[in-house]
Amino acid sequence: MWAFRRAAVPLRPHGSWLGLSRVISTKSDIISFSVGSRAGTCTLEYFISGRSSSSKEFYHSLSISIGKRFFLESCGYCSQPDARDVIVNDKMEDGLPELETCAMADKIGASNAEEVDKEELLPELEFVEDAEKGVSSEKESATLELLNSFMGIPNVAVSDVLKKWAEDGNKLSKEQISRILVSLKKRQMYWKALQFHEWLGKSKQIDLTEQYYATCIDLISKAQTLEKAEKFVDNIPLSFKGELAYRTLLRSCVLALNMRKAEAVFNKMRELNLPIDVDVCNQMIILYKRLDKKKIADILLIMEKQDIKSSFLTYKLLIDTKGESNDIMTMERLVEAMKVDGFEPDINTLNVIAKHYISGGFKHKAETVFKEIKERKLERIVEARISLLLLYASLGRTDEVGKIWKDCESDPTMQECVAAIEAWGKLGKVEEAEAVFDLMLQKWERINSRQYASLLKVYTNNKLLAKGKDLVKQLVDTGCWIDPLTWDILVKFYIESENVEKADSILQKAAHTKRMRPRFTSFIAIMEQYAKRGDVHNTELLFKRMKEFGYSGRLKIFEILIQAYINAKKPAYGFRERMKAENIFPNRAFVKQLAQVDAFSREVVYRHERPFNIDTCISVQ
Repeated sequence: MWAFRRAAVPLRPHGSWLGLSRVISTKSDIISFSVGSRAGTCTLEYFISGRSSSSKEFYHSLSISIGKRFFLESCGYCSQPDARDVIVNDKMEDGLPELETCAMADKIGASNAEEVDKEELLPELEFVEDAEKGVSSEKESATLELLNSFMGIPNVAVSDVLKKWAEDGNKLSKEQISRILVSLKKRQMYWKALQFHEWLGKSKQIDLTEQYYATCIDLISKAQTLEKAEKFVDNIPLSFKGELAYRTLLRSCVLALNMRKAEAVFNKMRELNLPIDVDVCNQMIILYKRLDKKKIADILLIMEKQDIKSSFLTYKLLIDTKGESNDIMTMERLVEAMKVDGFEPDINTLNVIAKHYISGGFKHKAETVFKEIKERKLERIVEARISLLLLYASLGRTDEVGKIWKDCESDPTMQECVAAIEAWGKLGKVEEAEAVFDLMLQKWERINSRQYASLLKVYTNNKLLAKGKDLVKQLVDTGCWIDPLTWDILVKFYIESENVEKADSILQKAAHTKRMRPRFTSFIAIMEQYAKRGDVHNTELLFKRMKEFGYSGRLKIFEILIQAYINAKKPAYGFRERMKAENIFPNRAFVKQLAQVDAFSREVVYRHERPFNIDTCISVQ
């Protein structure tokens, strides 16, 4: 076993986080995890095939100096953006409609068009009572009336509506409060949800418990910034600053993909001797899965040290991680270990496994998984159909996609329609995708922006920009609220239309006038376009705006920014100090990029300091 472990290069120490020291015991080959009363084990070699060893007992320490930060307050931008350039000219004469006219939200009704996807793999912490239970039709009507009364109003007017509601003698039950909060959060109206929640506390409609403060942390991080959520935690009364508050802050850091802050919170929880269970460890695995897969092994070692047992999600994350790395053999071993520990892969996990088989070129193995998904149809038929539509489209199996859609067509759900549009789009069958969209328009009185975005994505991928413009206009005319995911697709559509300035303009309006936090990928897509042009000025502006929205502490952003300087052939002064200020450490590829811009600096010095040569001043007659 140890020969197998030594076969690969051992993990490098992660000085940027841990100051980590560890010695592994040869007796300790098992990594364990936990979820409630369910127990499971997963050997470390299932996840990682190489590690240094010693005969000493296992030791693992995790420490970080929370107070020591390397921020350089005087460190400015290499190219200072002018304030007058912050808003890009939005009067573009390109025939594309202005999106700022879109309403923030529709009236809330009983339509199932109000479906919002859950955030990728991140289990939502529950801060409120179950909103779906025990709500009478009378209370349901009152709740909808209150929601609709402040859906279309400015954020600043929410407290006035609530005050009048109370003055009219109305009272809110726990069920109504829960329903309103859940509805606002589903629509990502975090500003209004925060104001509503704060009003509940100030008006003593609810008790100021640790749960109340945890909800505030969650909403502040989403409606404002992660930094403000951190400051809020600092000011929470000591009696309420416990496990739930820090777990919520950790989740907010993970959602923001801010590794430095997440690690600081994780260490603070350990310092305060707060419980570190499988849910906390899963959050860190989610973070590292996205940003630094090598660090996942560090969390597994902590789980081993503290005898934390595996959850279903732990296995699912590790399986997906190995699949993304195209380590199919290890992925399969993890699946077997999962089954041994009593966790049967669900349809979603089978979908993940099949996708990695397809991307790895193992089509026959993927087909075997397809059969297993089909056998699960009786359990969760809609979920199975959605998975199979997209998987068969990835294989180019038009016939199978047609068969599955025929099964759905008589009475499809909204999710099945969206999956069918995406599947037909992957296959280049635009007319079939349009037919499904038309079916949705006929079946439901109102559909939301996500459904429009699914067809817009098909038009974008198939270079049908004229049709895309017409669909955007149709979306604007409906007055649908546009969520961050839809804005992301719109941004990429405008980029594909070779109108980066328009994409930048609408994203700024979405962010500043709609009180919405755009997706990381939306900023990156625009930033990359400016960098390709060598437009240092606008790339720096995007960099600044991303920091304002909490997207800092990531090497990816600096990689794009330095590329802008390289393409512009300009020196980037103080770049290393800027990275150090955010605790970012370059990899090998980035060091080469830094060397390129350093060369530009030397050229500037040479031009200004080379010796005077009179011959260069004499013109040959």
